[in-house]
Amino acid sequence: MSSDCGGQQYTNAASIFFSFIHVVTGVGLFGAKKWMAGGVCHSKARLDGKTVLITGGNTGIGKETAVDMARRGARVILACRDMDRANNAAEDVKKMSGSVNVVVKKLDLASLQSVRQLAEDVLASEERLDVLINNAGVMSCPKWQTEDGFEMQLGVNHLGHFLLTHCLLDLLKKSAPSRIVNVSSLAHERGQIYFDDIHQEKDYRPWKSYSQSKLANVLFTKELSNRLQGTGVNTYSLHPGVIRTELGRHFWPTMPLWKRVVYTPLMFFIKSPAEGAQTTIYCAVEESLQNQSGLYYSAAVIHAQTKC
Repeated sequence: MSSDCGGQQYTNAASIFFSFIHVVTGVGLFGAKKWMAGGVCHSKARLDGKTVLITGGNTGIGKETAVDMARRGARVILACRDMDRANNAAEDVKKMSGSVNVVVKKLDLASLQSVRQLAEDVLASEERLDVLINNAGVMSCPKWQTEDGFEMQLGVNHLGHFLLTHCLLDLLKKSAPSRIVNVSSLAHERGQIYFDDIHQEKDYRPWKSYSQSKLANVLFTKELSNRLQGTGVNTYSLHPGVIRTELGRHFWPTMPLWKRVVYTPLMFFIKSPAEGAQTTIYCAVEESLQNQSGLYYSAAVIHAQTKC
């Protein structure tokens, strides 16, 4: 009998031990996931009577940003390439935000003509533009060219937004205080501007090109801030974090199978679009940033870093 009791005690102790390990593991995983989610924008700022334009607002963090802006009372313009998807997204944004003040406009950032047409439309139909969020982008795509012959990632991620911003500057100045928010990436830290081969014609590598385009976003934000001093238009660039969106549609299929097997469990820690949108939202509405411009913001804790 004593032997049975000893065995039972051992079994109970082992059960308690493994239960404890499971609880600690679960808490640890949950804590790690929350840490990976990064900071949250707690601003209660309202945007009633204001207008926000978001490029690529039909999916991912752009769509989540649109929902937040609409909830705050803004008139939200979704500037998108695929009008069917954009119209469907607009209906979703209306339902999720409770606002009907959401409109869709055509924009293909791979076409400078399309960029100019959108700008002309906005200038003709909108009395003000309070926040321009340059969110749309492409990542790690094959060696493609835009309609105008530019390397696709540089063309879409930077040049298209560069032109759109300059075309809308007068309206942004008229609406001041206003903001320009450029969604960049941590990848900019590995980037450089290849002035001798800026369209990667000699040596195209998807990540090399992506990093160059994201660095261009940060440099553009900084220089634009310098040129807009005294106008009431502030600029911000940011890293939203690693997020479960369609941005990786060109990257994931090219990854070797063994890497996909290794990385799949890590998907648990990747941000949702709503979590990934927080830094963009912060830069668009946070009141304490009103006297800051040209800085780069990290998704980790939502803080500013000076970028030269």
